Amino acid sequence: MEVKNKKAYFDYTILKEVEAGISLVGSEIKSVRNGSIDLKDSYVVFKDNEVYALNIYIAKYEEANSFNHDERRSRKLLLHKSEIKKLREMRELDGISLIPLKAYFKNSHLKILIGVCKGKKLYDKRESIKKRDLEREVRNIK
Repeated sequence: MEVKNKKAYFDYTILKEVEAGISLVGSEIKSVRNGSIDLKDSYVVFKDNEVYALNIYIAKYEEANSFNHDERRSRKLLLHKSEIKKLREMRELDGISLIPLKAYFKNSHLKILIGVCKGKKLYDKRESIKKRDLEREVRNIK
């Protein structure tokens, strides 16, 4: 199971990718295994030397009754201190954002691929659309 943030790939130029673990409660991991996760409009922030992912949507797990989780709570990302320091230095550059790009399982642990991104201008987005349409036409001709 792999979930991509397609909007991030369209809106941003990805400069670097970093893999991070994510701290979840039991009902969240069960819901993710069912495929109920959405990374659209999510982003990464720093709080006190720790990294948090905000606005990741994980649907409520129906069988969890009263012990269910908040769907859009902030979730701690698990990174080494050196990785956090590097990300913080990159984040301080002008126009750089940290965006979750993918969520996937690796050895039964959920991982989040964080992209160090720079926002695209409107003309860059138009160029991406043209390129995608050309590739689609070439595939259809074959």
